[in-house]
Formats: sequence, C-alpha cells, structure tokens
Amino acid sequence: MPAPAYLISKVADPVFAVFIGLSAAATRINREEKELGHSTQQTIDAGLRRIGLRGQEAAVTKREQADS
Repeated sequence: MPAPAYLISKVADPVFAVFIGLSAAATRINREEKELGHSTQQTIDAGLRRIGLRGQEAAVTKREQADS
C-alpha cells in the first residue's frame, strides 16, 4: 500500500500548517514580551504592531486614555 499523500486532507493540510505557524509566532512573541516584564495587554499590542494591524500611535493613545 502506498504512503498517504496528505496528513489530513488536501484542503486541511495547508490550513493546519498556517494554524501551527501562527501558534508558534504567538508563543514566541508572548515568551519574548513576558521576559521583558510586559503585561498581557502590552504583549497583545506588540503582537499587533509586529503584524502591522496596529501602529505605534494607537498604542500610545490607548495608554494615554488609560492614564486619564
């Protein structure tokens, strides 16, 4: 019997790979930010900045609102 061509299926394999990659990136970011002593919210902000969904200005504005 020949070896299977896919781990899960033709469609699910790429989805699974993307999920594993995103999970690995999130774990790495979380670990690096925790080593720097940052809070969970700061970790989320750093992750969003790294992927380009939030600019530096948004994070500063959010902190200014929290201080008020």
